[in-house]
Amino acid sequence: MSAESFNDIGACVFDAYGTLFDVNAAAAHCQEELGDRWQPLAEMWRLKQLQYTWLRGLMGRHTDFWQVTGDALDYAMESLGLSDNALREWLMDLYLSLDAYPEVKNVLTTLKSSGFKTAILSNGSPKMLDAAVANAGIGDVLDAILTVEDVGVFKPHPSVYQMGVEHLGLPADQMSFQSSNAWDAAAASAFGYRVVWINRFGQARERIPEPPHAEITTLDGLPAIVGAA
Repeated sequence: MSAESFNDIGACVFDAYGTLFDVNAAAAHCQEELGDRWQPLAEMWRLKQLQYTWLRGLMGRHTDFWQVTGDALDYAMESLGLSDNALREWLMDLYLSLDAYPEVKNVLTTLKSSGFKTAILSNGSPKMLDAAVANAGIGDVLDAILTVEDVGVFKPHPSVYQMGVEHLGLPADQMSFQSSNAWDAAAASAFGYRVVWINRFGQARERIPEPPHAEITTLDGLPAIVGAA
């Protein structure tokens, strides 16, 4: 799948974790303490975090993403034989200030200066998203920070994607949705967004319905797709 140009786009909506913010950054900052377990921890933490959102959605047992993130970390640490409360608290604190990918600020600035509305649409809780946005210094180039806490269910439930339509005042097919998570990209496409999959790590495409409309490796390619460059 290659990048293509979109027409009549008025807003660009972004997933947060893995798309704007590096979900491996917290564990990476603890490499000295974790040694060669830092990457397995990061990968298992993220996997369980996502699994718990899907399972809670199906079970009708919603809680906020901060709780899910802590539960996933507890599972990952126990699985890797790590028992250190101070390290656990440090990792959770680091998750509030995940590193933004290097191109994020410039891309958002380009989109805003070209007249596009910009928003985050994320599983993250308000506390988590506010902290990450402040740490990245991108609050001034966002029109909205939308959280699933307003609908009480995690992605990929359609009510999450409906928030973008309601808050930005545009039909889904006049908005470009960006995610590094292929399952999220597919769900947004099924909802009706024009979707760009940010395939940062050369992953295989998912075998689920409604593929994204374009694929790029970093957000640097987005302005050209939506006509902002």
